[in-house]
Amino acid sequence: MTEPAKPGFFARLRARYGWLDHVVRAYQRFDGRSGGFFAAGLTYYTIFALFPLLMVSFAVVGFVLARDPALLSTIDAHIRSAVTGALSEQLIELMNSAINARASVGVIGLATAAWAGLTWMSHLRAAVTEMWSEQQPESPGFLRNKLSDLIAMLGTFVVIVATLVLTTVSQAAPMRSILRWLEIPDFSVFGEILRGVSILVSLLVSWMLFTWMIARLPRHKVDLAWSMRGGLLAAIAFELFKQVASIYLRAVLRSPAGATFGPVLGLMVFSYVTAYLVLFAAAWAATAHGDPRAKPVAPPAPAIIAPRVQLDEGLRTRQTLTAMAVGAVGALTFSRLTRRLR
Repeated sequence: MTEPAKPGFFARLRARYGWLDHVVRAYQRFDGRSGGFFAAGLTYYTIFALFPLLMVSFAVVGFVLARDPALLSTIDAHIRSAVTGALSEQLIELMNSAINARASVGVIGLATAAWAGLTWMSHLRAAVTEMWSEQQPESPGFLRNKLSDLIAMLGTFVVIVATLVLTTVSQAAPMRSILRWLEIPDFSVFGEILRGVSILVSLLVSWMLFTWMIARLPRHKVDLAWSMRGGLLAAIAFELFKQVASIYLRAVLRSPAGATFGPVLGLMVFSYVTAYLVLFAAAWAATAHGDPRAKPVAPPAPAIIAPRVQLDEGLRTRQTLTAMAVGAVGALTFSRLTRRLR
């Protein structure tokens, strides 16, 4: 008889540390449901959606410049002073043509941005739902899906704008301006304090954004408590990634080649890592929510002991007479058979 194989070192670690087992099961769920593939697809749609947004931005700038001739003249003067010769005339002509085409550029940009945004939101919701669901929910129909995606996109846009505003306000420079406005002396120790406050506020707003994506974007109701825990996990990892990304950008932008290609590569990596964190955090929350060990086990129903006592009353009168008659007939038959045999 062979002895059962002993568990390996990593298996013993998983059995000992529940958080490690949770992370491993979350990654298995994430990888088994093509989380990396979804993150790559979301990166593509994120980069694709930026171009129509740039068109809308150019149109807005064109409307602003068309209504402010003084600002337009100042920009022309800066271009002529910075660039000389025929190139400056070409740049000014290009800017004027963009201003003249502001209406058509804005309409095309808005239409394309709406289509790209809905496509991005549809894929994002499908990816987050895949991380949560054991099976895909039934589709309510094309129009209802698009209307739901539009509402989710607008809600996500509002949350993103709110997080950007809070993050900008919490930076060290605006905080120093507030201190100067309050006439509070700017001591050197305030620099580290403001940096810590900035990171803390950024962490909180990132937590709010990721919790919104994990809890509100799936196409069915999910557990809010575990979504908040998953959002906090994603927010902490996101803040660490931002610190590393800031060091990367400072190192890359020093060279001409890095200044040319670094921002593009940085944007792609940033989009991929963000999508990866959102989906992995959703898988982490779904794994904890669906873990049988995390659910309380109901106690069994109380056992009822009911002994049954049955009294043996013996043979009744009719049964006794019947037995006597059968016995007499059997004895008489037996005696006659023995006489004949003699």
